[in-house]
Amino acid sequence: MRKVILFVPLLISILLLSACDHLARYTITEQEVNQALKKHDNYEKDIGVNGLATAHITLTDLQSAIGREEPGKMTLSGKASLQLTSLFGQQNADIFLKMKAQPVYNPDQGAIYLQDLQVTDSQVRPEKLQQVVNALMPVLNQSLQDYFRTHPAYVLNADRGTGEAIAKKLAQGLEVRPGELVISLTR
Repeated sequence: MRKVILFVPLLISILLLSACDHLARYTITEQEVNQALKKHDNYEKDIGVNGLATAHITLTDLQSAIGREEPGKMTLSGKASLQLTSLFGQQNADIFLKMKAQPVYNPDQGAIYLQDLQVTDSQVRPEKLQQVVNALMPVLNQSLQDYFRTHPAYVLNADRGTGEAIAKKLAQGLEVRPGELVISLTR
């Protein structure tokens, strides 16, 4: 009986501590980020290289892998449709992109932005256009950096529930964990 009396307060303390830990952070899952990234599908941009060629690029099918490939980073994959016009005529290609970026929380907007975005891999179909795409890659990379610097990957919304409303109001920082973004609500 005495063991039961000692066990009950211990159990209550453990439950309270775990509840407090849950109240000290808000978690955004990879699936939630992927849903938000669908808003960026059909990102379109025209880029050119000194009058030699112009390219119309449409980005679709964005997916994230949070903290899985590199600690503290988010990896994005997606498809870019390319319409290339040059002195040799018009050609079309599909580019399968892999990018990495640093998620950063902006407390004034309650939004998570992707900074320092870099295209880390690209596979082009048809393969014969790989060299042409490689020449355009610095311009495409800069364009994507500029876009994700000004368009958040995820925005906290009080309409989604009490948890997001509290997180938006009390957020102190952002931690990247495998498969999730964790917003700290305390220092």
